[in-house]
Amino acid sequence: MPRISLRLLSVCVLSSAMLFTSPAFAVNKDMIQLQTQVQALQDAVARLQQSNDERMGVMKDLVQQSADAVNKMSTNIDGLQKQIQTQQDAQSGKIDQISGQIQSLNDSLDELKARLARLEKLTQDIQSQQQSMSGNMQNLQQSGQPAITTPAPTSNLTPTPVQPDVLPPERPAPPVKKGKPLASVPATAPTPESAAPSVDELYKTALGDYMAAKYSLASAEFSDVIKYYPENPLSGNSYYYQAEIDYRAGHYAAAVKSYDKVLEQYPDNNKVPVSHLHKGQALIALKQNDAGIRELRALIQRFPNSPESMSARSKLNGMGVPVTPRTRPQ
Repeated sequence: MPRISLRLLSVCVLSSAMLFTSPAFAVNKDMIQLQTQVQALQDAVARLQQSNDERMGVMKDLVQQSADAVNKMSTNIDGLQKQIQTQQDAQSGKIDQISGQIQSLNDSLDELKARLARLEKLTQDIQSQQQSMSGNMQNLQQSGQPAITTPAPTSNLTPTPVQPDVLPPERPAPPVKKGKPLASVPATAPTPESAAPSVDELYKTALGDYMAAKYSLASAEFSDVIKYYPENPLSGNSYYYQAEIDYRAGHYAAAVKSYDKVLEQYPDNNKVPVSHLHKGQALIALKQNDAGIRELRALIQRFPNSPESMSARSKLNGMGVPVTPRTRPQ
């Protein structure tokens, strides 16, 4: 009986051990599988992190290269802008020099025209005197008096002397009145212009002093040209050079007024284009940019092919202003 109980007890213990040990084996297996999966996930995450790190490194290199390229392009663009600005300044200086030379040529032409006009006037006066003398000779011949011979104008011909026995002895030769003006040249009352030197002399002297940088003296002499000969085209030139003197001295407001005199009172003067240009520059120097831009645009519109128009385009481009105003869409 005790042996049976012992055997039964051992069987029960073994059965209970088997019952309790089999779930433990199953739990350990699941844990191992779970750990294996977790380890696989960790490995995948590590590989993903490594891949992301590598890609981020490549992205950083690309971004750095792009930044370097952008900086290099910016440096090149700045260099090109400076080079273009230098070229524009050089071209503007050359254009201003050419414009000054053209103005000097125009001044020389004006002086030559004035001299030709003066020579033409002298020629007309000589012709009038010759006609008057011919009329007097005809009157003397018709009245029965001998003609008074005059020396020929050429140098290789000698005048024929008047014989003393031409007149009858009982009739002495009529006395010739001295100081009598010719009939064809009426005497006129003196005017302020006749009291002053000729416009050619005044203008030539003033221009010479201006070229010699004697600006105070030249300004006074140009004022005399304007005072005594206001209707003469050289007065327009005188206003222009007075404006140039004020512009060089930094008196931009006074220069603008003198440029306006040229533009308003002498619209056909050859100084009109350069007056537009320098007036616009003076207004910009006075910080009146809108008015200066309008003046430069007006110059380009009126004289598109002139050297002054090229200077105006260069000035507007340097300021970043379009040559023609932008129109708003309707």
